[in-house]
Amino acid sequence: MSTGTNRCVLITGTSSGIGLATAIACARAGWTTVATMRDTTRAVALNAAAEAAGVSLDIRVLDVTDDESVREGIDSVAAEHGRLDAVVNNAGAAHLGTLENDSLADIRACVEVNFFGVVQVSHAAMPHLRANGGRLLTISSVGGSVGQPFNEAYCAAKFAVEGFMQSLAPVARTVGVQVGVIEPAAVTSEFVANANVDVAAMVAQAGPYAPALTAYAQRVQAMYEADTGTSQTSDEVAAVVMETLTAPEMPFRTQTSNWARDFVGWSLSDLNGATVYEETRGWVS
Repeated sequence: MSTGTNRCVLITGTSSGIGLATAIACARAGWTTVATMRDTTRAVALNAAAEAAGVSLDIRVLDVTDDESVREGIDSVAAEHGRLDAVVNNAGAAHLGTLENDSLADIRACVEVNFFGVVQVSHAAMPHLRANGGRLLTISSVGGSVGQPFNEAYCAAKFAVEGFMQSLAPVARTVGVQVGVIEPAAVTSEFVANANVDVAAMVAQAGPYAPALTAYAQRVQAMYEADTGTSQTSDEVAAVVMETLTAPEMPFRTQTSNWARDFVGWSLSDLNGATVYEETRGWVS
């Protein structure tokens, strides 16, 4: 990958949270930064952050679930900037629910954004990344390695992302493209709020799952409110993204905190699943 200051990166889902912070971090590091989102009327916070940081961004519309939007968007970036050196797949959507209470449409929508959206962007970007020895980095989650209660659809999508990218990585490397995933744990951003979840209403409609959902919701709330070392800011995650993106050799899997490393480690070394099961069972009881 080029080491000059003309390196060009495209980031999806930059209206808030990790995507916003990563766009600012890339621009500060001297990258030509294309910050994309589905609706650019939501770029107010991003523009304010760029102004405060004294950096310039190329803000564009890109809907990861729309093939035409993805292909036209990525091709136009490569044409106008002359190159595309890196893509950060960040766009995603939280989803809270469980199998019996979810609709299949809800589950499909979650997988469409969090898995197929990543694949669609990556598919369109690969020829450009291959031309420049570029990097393809996807924001996954500890939920891509550890299945978690009431997150079946979300974790399924993230597991799929990691399986897809881990399979792609050695193949892509033969043509000069490095592939990796970032695994944050809890992040204090708008991501969870954007799930549009009314927990009280969900509990009221949860039937036999109400006690488990109540216990899970209380645990999550406590985790975000307490200083337990489990949560990070978006800026802290963005700093890890930048370190990974600019490392001489990009690792495939990078966790963003010690807690995330320990958590993922349980699953990766848990051959019969008992360790993860005993841990997560305590979240719903």
